[in-house]
Amino acid sequence: MKLHELTPAKGSKHSRKRVGRGPGSGLGKTAGKGHKGQQSRSGYARQAGFEGGQMPLTRTMPKRGFTNLFKTTYAVVNLSQLEGFDREVTPESLVAQGIVRGGMPVKVLGDGDLKKALTVTAHKFSRSARAKIEAAGGRCQEQAS
Repeated sequence: MKLHELTPAKGSKHSRKRVGRGPGSGLGKTAGKGHKGQQSRSGYARQAGFEGGQMPLTRTMPKRGFTNLFKTTYAVVNLSQLEGFDREVTPESLVAQGIVRGGMPVKVLGDGDLKKALTVTAHKFSRSARAKIEAAGGRCQEQAS
């Protein structure tokens, strides 16, 4: 099969609906737009959240709380995910394995068990994760953000 032989699947393409072409077409006179009003005019596009002039729901509800722009969001890694590593675990090796996405600080949590001694480098550790890593004979190294 060649590129110029490709065609769309049968029935997947439809011809454009030509409106306003006389009464015989079934889409003449008002061209399927009803009678008068804002929606019959050209250029009409319904504004998101517009409720016909009534006070919109988004404005009737009170505001609550705030968003902290300086909050640090961590990529979370559990101890059970570190079982596949041999000796050393770094944020770069976690990105290479596809466990976390790059560009985010890493926090290690204590869910799961660790049976081998690993040197884990991360930005933060939970108390239980630190205890389990050190109990298995490993080391925790904090990396500056």
